[in-house]
Amino acid sequence: MKKSFLALILAILMTVAFMGCTNPKTQEVSRPIVIQGAMDVETQKLITQLKNVEEITYGGWKFWKGTIDEFPVVVAKTEIGMTNAAASTVLAIEKFNPIAIINQGTSGGHDPALHRYDIVIGKKAINFGSFRSEHSDYGKGINSEEWIPMDINVSINGEMKELKDFEGDAQLIKAAKSVEKLYKEGKVVEGIIGSADQWNRELDRIKWINKQYGTSVEEMETASSAQIAKTYNVPFLGIRILSNSEVHNEGYDRNSGEYCQQFVLEVIKTLIKEYSK
Repeated sequence: MKKSFLALILAILMTVAFMGCTNPKTQEVSRPIVIQGAMDVETQKLITQLKNVEEITYGGWKFWKGTIDEFPVVVAKTEIGMTNAAASTVLAIEKFNPIAIINQGTSGGHDPALHRYDIVIGKKAINFGSFRSEHSDYGKGINSEEWIPMDINVSINGEMKELKDFEGDAQLIKAAKSVEKLYKEGKVVEGIIGSADQWNRELDRIKWINKQYGTSVEEMETASSAQIAKTYNVPFLGIRILSNSEVHNEGYDRNSGEYCQQFVLEVIKTLIKEYSK
């Protein structure tokens, strides 16, 4: 009886010692990269690249958990819109504890220098739907060009801060830029991704947003996901392809979603090499 008890104590001590020697780097590698897209056209190609894939649903949001090059990766279908993107991001962080998040997909062009199929690496993401107006009496009209951009309130480490935008993570930007020459469908640039629950086709409106916020493109998810990632201190990057441009009368092409996923796949493979060192 005494010998059995001593053997048990020895086994416990060895287990504790082993846990204490666990390499933090190994623990980091076990955390997945999360890749977000709002629609099937922005996620299906990436899902097909996963090995040992498992589909998981939380509420109205779907996730595909698997591996790429033996590294854990989760593809998240956020659904369209700012609220959906925020909810999906919270779930992704709480359920999967990601080492990084990349939000990617299609967008409409704002910058006249960009054309359909060009890709924007988000050095910043900004919510261009946040603004205020000064008082104006009845009958004075709606002067949207005079509306004033507002900061976003974000809780970071328990402290409330006002942010104008959300910067892309430097390491993720570096990884994205390292594979830009592999992309052959257009050019790859750093820029500002603008997000709001809006779809703007009025050229004067697009010009005004571009002037006020410096936006390269517009879509409906990135800034919202970036805000949640910032709250949780999770490295984040937005990558968006121009699927259309009202500025140049270039209509929507669904192939753009696949082009963007292919580029992001190269970014992911580069990150996996870095994380696996």
